[in-house]
Amino acid sequence: MEPICAPATPLLSSSVAIVRVTGDALGGVLAPLIKLSTPRVAVVRRLKWDGYSENALVLYFPAPKSYTGQDVVEFHLHGNPLLVRRFLEYLNYIGIRMARPGEFTQRALVNGKQDILDVEALQDLMEASTDTQLRQAQAREGKMPAWIVEARASIGYWVAQAEASVDYGEDEDISLDMSRLKTWAATLKETFHVELRRSASARWLRDGICVAIVGRPNAGKSTLFNALAGEERAIVTELPGTTRDILEAKCQWADLPLYLFDTAGIRKTDDPIERIGVARVDPVLQRADLILHLVPVVDGTPSPEILAYLEPYSEKVMVVRNQCDLGVSQGICISAVDGNLSALEEALKQRFFGEFAPDACFGALATARQRSLLTELIHQAELILGICSNTPPEIPASLLQGAWGLLAKLTGEDRADMALDAMFSGFCLGK
Repeated sequence: MEPICAPATPLLSSSVAIVRVTGDALGGVLAPLIKLSTPRVAVVRRLKWDGYSENALVLYFPAPKSYTGQDVVEFHLHGNPLLVRRFLEYLNYIGIRMARPGEFTQRALVNGKQDILDVEALQDLMEASTDTQLRQAQAREGKMPAWIVEARASIGYWVAQAEASVDYGEDEDISLDMSRLKTWAATLKETFHVELRRSASARWLRDGICVAIVGRPNAGKSTLFNALAGEERAIVTELPGTTRDILEAKCQWADLPLYLFDTAGIRKTDDPIERIGVARVDPVLQRADLILHLVPVVDGTPSPEILAYLEPYSEKVMVVRNQCDLGVSQGICISAVDGNLSALEEALKQRFFGEFAPDACFGALATARQRSLLTELIHQAELILGICSNTPPEIPASLLQGAWGLLAKLTGEDRADMALDAMFSGFCLGK
């Protein structure tokens, strides 16, 4: 792996800019620029190249005790973007090429400094936009979940038992205890089920919940939008049809990461601008994870016209009665103007998290890749449970090896089928 470099801080005017370099035997590669000194001790060095000179703070982390497992050197320069670019050009000249996005972390994975779950948690940490998403990512970073450690140990035990019965069963009178195997497989299956349910809930913490607010004009949609967003984003007046375009907000409300959409009031209108606003509602409804149909208490029942409009999306529509300060209604009843939204909070958490509180999902696996492999592990456990008692030992041995392989894919120990370049393409340079 040839030496690589990248800015580890944005190329913006700032007090300090950091350039990272990693590779094997960097002492020789960087010899035209600097003589590396004591590891892990920050030193100030005068760097000179191509007529430029710079006082830089230099940190040297020799292999294998570094982020990538190779030598790593950090140069802390003055934060002038032009200076950084000229320095990077010189590093390229002496044989240190620019890194691809995420290539530092990719090398850490390849060199065994991180596992794939760490890498996925790191990507989530870099992309987090709410406090809840930060805590979710940090709970998964830097440690293997205990249930994976236990599952790997127990599967390894049964793989060894099954292989022994295949290789030495006839000569040494070794047989597989099918009753014990099935009892264990049932327990393992339940563990996978629990983690899959946690993962399905944790997904909403990681990805956020896309919520569209719809209803007739003056139903209180913009008031609710502002209350959830925590700021006055939408104009609120007593005049119907105030909202004529789609308003968006990314926010955290009640520990839930939300992507909010305030839409134009749904009605027939001769106003050409308002008609355009209503026409733009459909694409938002297609994208939404949840549609809040806001119906004022004073309306009695929802508008048949709007119900018909929402019929194609009925599975993700939640009717919410607004203005409960003006009357009593059944179902989810709120007062957006007073900030009385507790019924909505409870309904959202029940719909998206069910048996788990949001903070109970911290540390759970949350990506589509992870959920897919958990589903496959459940199926593999079911196959083991379906084995007949007189089945030749080669069958359970093969199924157990399959479970072991799936768990190895989950943790990244089996990288044969992983598209690493695609996985790391979403990372920033220098990470």
